[in-house]
Amino acid sequence: MKKLIFATITSLLLIACKSEIKKSKPTQLDNTPSITTLSIPEKIAKANGFDHWNTVKEIQFAFNVDRGTRKYTRLWKWNPTSDEVTSISNGDTIRYNRKSIDSTALKADQGFINDSYWLLTPFNLVWDKGITFSSEKNAIAPISKKNLDKLTIVYSDKGGYTPGDAYDFYYDANFIIQEWVFRQGNQDSASLSTTWEDYQEFNGIKLSLSRKTADEKFHLFFTDIKITQ
Repeated sequence: MKKLIFATITSLLLIACKSEIKKSKPTQLDNTPSITTLSIPEKIAKANGFDHWNTVKEIQFAFNVDRGTRKYTRLWKWNPTSDEVTSISNGDTIRYNRKSIDSTALKADQGFINDSYWLLTPFNLVWDKGITFSSEKNAIAPISKKNLDKLTIVYSDKGGYTPGDAYDFYYDANFIIQEWVFRQGNQDSASLSTTWEDYQEFNGIKLSLSRKTADEKFHLFFTDIKITQ
């Protein structure tokens, strides 16, 4: 999917759909003696437990969106080593391998890339290729208005489901993301801004399970999380 239309709930669910296929065998960050030698994306990934990712055999999660009268849920199971994915949505179950995606699995894979990106963004900062980044100290976060450090990443305008998108991450002194802004096609204005809340740890991996807009009319959250190592 190259273009996004924000008039439907489906398109809203695909705003974070990224271009890069995650590595089937994710590489652990270098075991450097000092975290200060890492880039900011690497520091954010490490702060969220990226060093534990190489032991993950399977991750399961439910992706939920609540917009008042409209609610949506998708359940996923993913084996990062084999790249086997199971999608359960509206009573339908689809199983496929991301190394060989046919026309039947394409729509499910678009959903998987979107939903897993929302959950595992700190890791995608080091997994994804074709991104550029810049940073800023003491930026004003859009929702809380707090002074937080800011990381901006821009995806390549070639390839993938939604090329050329940009994200602004507002993170604290511990390199934990507190808010983010999605800017479709790297436009100046925000397409969506949400908080990052309810951090919980699963076998050493720290995940934000709740995202809300300032007016709380949009709430995206994760349930049924299970990480098998």
